[in-house]
Amino acid sequence: MFRDFVRTQWKPFLLAFVLPIVGVYWWWGGFNAAEISESESGPHVFAYLEHQGDLGKLPKTQGKVFALLNEAGITPGDTVTLLLSDPRKAVKPEQRAKTGYRVPADAKLPEGLQLEIIPRRKVLAARVHAGVMLAPGKAYQALSDHLQAQGRELTMPALEIYRPSGTPSQVGELVVEVAAE
Repeated sequence: MFRDFVRTQWKPFLLAFVLPIVGVYWWWGGFNAAEISESESGPHVFAYLEHQGDLGKLPKTQGKVFALLNEAGITPGDTVTLLLSDPRKAVKPEQRAKTGYRVPADAKLPEGLQLEIIPRRKVLAARVHAGVMLAPGKAYQALSDHLQAQGRELTMPALEIYRPSGTPSQVGELVVEVAAE
């Protein structure tokens, strides 16, 4: 029975299921590679809330920051997350991050939000154009591979800056920065 299906139905199956999945993966940047570079970066100014727990729930915390900034009349910039703990090593309840949005250095933040200024410094950065769900895995894997080839290990904190494309037809850009030394 399976042989009959394969012999007679493989083309419609390919057209109806496999090609659309591959197309969406391509559109989301699934085939894009991360580029690694060493440079100076910063300063980075962002308003944030602290997040503790499953990093998969960061978007909920980011949403709170977005709403507070909008209520205060401050236009949120790029999404910024400072990962304080390594999700490969920390159990979910102990994972920590600061997450929010770029803001002007002189912004009058609403109660509850904090301001962080990360000064200019030397970084090793991974840059990838991909959907927000695919980009972190690609960037961190590229950083880890690059560091491993040098006999080093990926360490935290790591700064993630996600710049959306501004259009629904294009994916954004994620830059992940770690200390160069």
